[in-house]
Amino acid sequence: MPTETREVRAFAKPRHVLGADGRVLEVPAEWSLLPPGDAALSRRIKQDGPSWTVIEMKGRKRFSRGIWASAVRIAALQEELEVERQDPSYQRKLDAGRRHRAVEQKVYAEDFRAAVLNFLNFHPSQRDSGELMARLIADHAVPVGSGTVARTERIPIKQRAEAATIAWMRHQTTGYDHMIIPRGKGERREVRRMLARRSIQLLLRYRQGQAADPATCPLSHVLAAQRARDRTLHQDLSSF
Repeated sequence: MPTETREVRAFAKPRHVLGADGRVLEVPAEWSLLPPGDAALSRRIKQDGPSWTVIEMKGRKRFSRGIWASAVRIAALQEELEVERQDPSYQRKLDAGRRHRAVEQKVYAEDFRAAVLNFLNFHPSQRDSGELMARLIADHAVPVGSGTVARTERIPIKQRAEAATIAWMRHQTTGYDHMIIPRGKGERREVRRMLARRSIQLLLRYRQGQAADPATCPLSHVLAAQRARDRTLHQDLSSF
């Protein structure tokens, strides 16, 4: 059992975990828990030999709560990594990697914004609203660590854009965040589907070029509020 690399769940009893099959497993005596936070060390621990990664699920999101592995291996790899990090070439490589990821992030942000704008497909008379909405959705969904559908690579960007738009509208133009939803199986999913249908109907009005009143249209209200914030920010910057 200790020779297998696996994902496990936390268990109330010290030095015990739950396996994928529901069995309670005792952590080997010579193992220790490496806390989350050092991605480079975590990768090396997983690559170097057997380990048990403690995963906590919150909805569809996965969070690492540490890695159980040989205490000797953890100490050795930790020391090895510290020596590397003191080498100036390591920092140069790290900086180069960050610059590369920043460029990739910027390109993806623009591609995603364009995909959202394409999905919105607003009437020419609502072009400004479409541009603003696409910007807001991309700004919310694209950042690394946002945990949104925009960060997944399991589905095409077109589908990511659609899902992110519907999710954004659910929180911005409906009362979803304040709803009391029964705990029954599938209840929350059904509420989301119902709100998604409402969002699609609302988008249809903008695609058809219908006039929108901030007093009665929730999306128009959100966009009007954002325009006001943008004007205030512009005025503040102009004052410097």
